[in-house]
This record gives sequence, C-alpha cells and structure tokens, in this order.
Amino acid sequence: MANQNSQSQPTKRIAAVDLGTNSFHAVLVDIYPDGSFRTVNKLKEMVSLAEKGMEDRLSREAMDRGLEALKHIKFLCDSHDVEQILAYATSAIREAKNGGDFIKEVADEVGIIVRAISGKMEAEMIGLAIKHSVVIEEEMVLMADIGGGSVEFIIGNQNEFIYYNSLKLGVARMAAAFMDADPIHKKTIKNLEDHFEKELAEVLRLAKKHNVKTIIGSSGTMENIAEMVAKRNDITAKRTLNELTFESASFLELYNDFIKLDKKGRLKEKGLEEKRVDIINPGMILLKFLIEQFSIENIKISEGALREGMILNYIDKKKDELHLDLVASFEDPRRRSVFELLRKCNWAKEHSQHVAKFALQLFDEFQADLDFEKRDRELLEYASLMHDIGYYISHRKHHKHALYLIRYSDLLGFTEDEINIMANVARYHRKSAPKKSHKPYKKLDKKLRKRVKKLSAIIRVADGLDRSHYQNVQNLEIEKTKEKINLIITTQSDPELEIWGAMRKTDLLEKLTGKNVDVFQ
Repeated sequence: MANQNSQSQPTKRIAAVDLGTNSFHAVLVDIYPDGSFRTVNKLKEMVSLAEKGMEDRLSREAMDRGLEALKHIKFLCDSHDVEQILAYATSAIREAKNGGDFIKEVADEVGIIVRAISGKMEAEMIGLAIKHSVVIEEEMVLMADIGGGSVEFIIGNQNEFIYYNSLKLGVARMAAAFMDADPIHKKTIKNLEDHFEKELAEVLRLAKKHNVKTIIGSSGTMENIAEMVAKRNDITAKRTLNELTFESASFLELYNDFIKLDKKGRLKEKGLEEKRVDIINPGMILLKFLIEQFSIENIKISEGALREGMILNYIDKKKDELHLDLVASFEDPRRRSVFELLRKCNWAKEHSQHVAKFALQLFDEFQADLDFEKRDRELLEYASLMHDIGYYISHRKHHKHALYLIRYSDLLGFTEDEINIMANVARYHRKSAPKKSHKPYKKLDKKLRKRVKKLSAIIRVADGLDRSHYQNVQNLEIEKTKEKINLIITTQSDPELEIWGAMRKTDLLEKLTGKNVDVFQ
C-alpha cells in the first residue's frame, strides 16, 4: 500500500439506522477530514411492522421482529468498531401508542438509543440526501420517497426546497385500507386515485405551478419499480440504481401489464422483491397518478435516502467537534464524488490535471472526426483526473487498480454505464489498447466498447505528453491534413521523453482516424 496522508485516514466511523415500516436499514460509514464519507457495510432487515395495516399499536410479534433485526444491526456495528449509532424511527413507530414502549425496549435489550423524528424532518433529510446523491439542476423536480407508512414529498431544485412534507400514503397503509381483492379491482384503483388527489392537493398545486416534468424516487418501492423497468428494458443496473433514468412510457408499459396480475403472476416479474408482492400495487398506482397529473417525462432514481440524510445532518452539526475541513463542497455530486476519491487516493494532482488539460484539448479537436457523444467530454475529464489513482494500491499494474477503484467506489451522480466508461478509459491510459480478451472491457455492450475505445485513444496520447510527470510540455498545437496529424509541442526543457511517451501511444488514434500521427517540437 502506498503512503497515506491524513486526508485519506477516516476521522470517525458511525452507523445510520432507519427504522421504517417495512424494513430497518443500516449503513456503516467512515467520515473523512474533508467532510466526505464512504460506506463500509450495509444491512437491511425486513420487519413488516404494519403487516395487518397501520394500526394504533405495534403487535407483540412486530416488536419482536424489530428487536431481533436491531440485534443483528448492533452485532454488525460492534464487529466493525462503530463509534456512534444514529437510529431514527419513522411513521409506524412514530404513530403507534406503544411506540415509546418499543423504543424503551430497544434501549434496554439492544443498547441502541432510538429517536422518533417528525415527518417534516424526515422529508427534509431525504431531500438533502437526494440532492447529495444525484444531479439536480435549475429545473424544479418532484422528489418522492414511497415508504410503507408514509410518502415523503419534496419539490425543489439545486438551490432550494420550496416544499417538503411527509404524508400518510405509504404502500402498507394503502394496501390495508383499500385492497380487498387479488388481482386488484378497477374500482379499487379509482378509489386510490381519488384518495391521492384529495391528500396531495398542496403537492399537486405547487408541482403544476412550477411545471415539474421529472420525478426523482428514492427508497425501496421506487427502487423496486426501477429494477423491474430495468429488467424489461435491458438497462444496466447490476451494481447501482443511482442515477438510473427511464422514460415514463417505459414505466407505463410495465404498469399496464403488472396491475392485471395476481400474486402468483406478480412473483414471476423479474426484479420484484418477494416481500413486496402484497404491497407494491399502491406504489405503482401512486407513480402512475403522479405521471398523469404532471405529464411527467422522466423518472430518476436516487439511492440516497433517509440514512444518507442522517449522516449529512450529523456531519454538518459535528464539523467543528470533528475538526472537519469541508472542502468537499462541490454542488455537483459528480465532481464532488470524483474529487473525494482523488483525495482519498493521494492523487498526483499536477500530473493528472495536466493530462486532463491535454485530453480535453484533443477531444475538442477530434470531436467531429470521432463522433463523440454529448457527455463524453465530461467523462474523459474525470477519467483523466483519476487515471493514476491505482498507485494508491501499487505501482505495478496501477492502470488495472485504477479500473477497480473507479468501479467500486460508489461515485455519485453517474449511471453504471458512465462509471464503467470512466473506469475502462482510465485503465487504458497505458499498456495495451482495449481488447475483447480483457474481461471488464468484454462485458460492456458494443456501444459502450466503442465509446471506451475512442476516449482511450485520446487519454493515451495526453498521458504520453506528460511522460516525465513534470509538466514539461507547456503548449500543444494540433495540425490536421488529409493524411497526417501533427502534434507540435512547446517545452521548458529537452522534449525527447515527452515525444517518445506520446509516440508510443498514438496507435489507437491512428487506427480510428486513418491518419499517421507525428509529435515534434
């Protein structure tokens, strides 16, 4: 392992536990000096606190399931040397007359102090987590976290939330109150839609006023819907659902088939979690209702939810106590998470930025020739900045280590396809050009392999132009003729190493452009 500076060492390890109606979720994270955090482990325990509907008391059986789940979570935290456990109870426990009794039992038997938070606070923290996890721009969007007992709605953009609240419209609550047949009756669907229209009056008014056209969904129900859509449409979602985006038409195709099915039929749908089979339909109906109300065009998924909001809230409140220097403050989650990873891996800042500068110059010059896609420039920049982070593991095969680190570092704001592109482009900055005999490259579909190959042609030459790692090349001029590409460099000192470094890596660019490449001063 390479030498590590203080920036790469975590300051504290905490756990955030969300005690929901259907399930208890725990995430264990390390907090770093720059205020960023990295997931160490996760655990999800299905508890079904409202198995008989949202009653005014938790059953003894439900409480026992909850206690057993929290014992598992406490064991995980202890085995990972967690220093502090944040545990927040939501709708089912918050509303139950014996919710306080359950919280006391948890403290006495498990040793976890649980705090029952208000619906308003829950919605605000979910909004913060979504904003942290996915790209939100100037356009106003509707964020929805569909839980078992409640649904949290947030309307906002990158700058502000104009509305956030928790409403008693969760899938377990709605299933118990409305569903009395399987498959669901059309009359029941109409009754649910009428109920949503009444309860969502304020949300509907504000979302229409601000011309909302995108829904961002978080947590189990929305993620499960996204999984089913992804399976039907061959969308890459093996490692992460974060930033997965699909058109409303794709959901409506699923809905029209799915809503007619009985339990046996629903269980055959690829992507559906078995434990959601009896309560998924109200969530499907709610999403369809929202799509039709606002003529929604796109649905995006955020894996950031209440747990991440709890962590962000903790970091903000404890920044002085933990002596955090919150330099990880980029508004864009894509750039922020890339720079968090760079700092943790003790990146070679000057060299990487120099390579990125030349890579973008080459990209702009060859954009028309190589028919790059819209987001390729940004992905190339990030791949260039991260191309040498494999040194954090070892000098030997550091290009392959870079691929691994980029793929498995939970970069936020990117789709899984985008992460795979950046990882592979970084991997091919040296040694061999992309080949189908390389397993990670071979696993990509044909379209992604083509993008990786074109971007790799650029990064290889850009990296060669700083072969010394001392930024000897001060300026690059590019001349193109019908047969040739001339790269004319201006250097501070002898240029031989940079010319040699770049010329060794022109093979792929020559192949893609059909032109000979020459580098000279």
